[in-house]
Amino acid sequence: MIERLHTSQRMSKIVKHNGVAYLCGQVGSGDTVAEQTRDCLSRVDALLAEAGTDKSNILQAIVWISDMAYFAEMNDVWDAWVPEGHAPARACGEAKLARDVLKVEIIVTAALPE
Repeated sequence: MIERLHTSQRMSKIVKHNGVAYLCGQVGSGDTVAEQTRDCLSRVDALLAEAGTDKSNILQAIVWISDMAYFAEMNDVWDAWVPEGHAPARACGEAKLARDVLKVEIIVTAALPE
């Protein structure tokens, strides 16, 4: 069974299927990549909680940043957020994001506890 939460014509914020939660891409507010990353990860935390899981169960994360010059700054926030011993498989790349003010977008897939 597939369960979709916060579904619009374009997308669902959370899709749950076969013990896995898939989150739509999250962006954050703020002027710096650090501020946007912190806000984005706070949104990820909230969606994971709503799905019935948490960041210790993240299987994979895909991080898009608008400029690779932000890589170290984003990683400082990311590294402080990820629980020790629970780092997911992760990819990070540079991309033109949906709005010019956006510096980071994160897509997460997490296991649901049994």
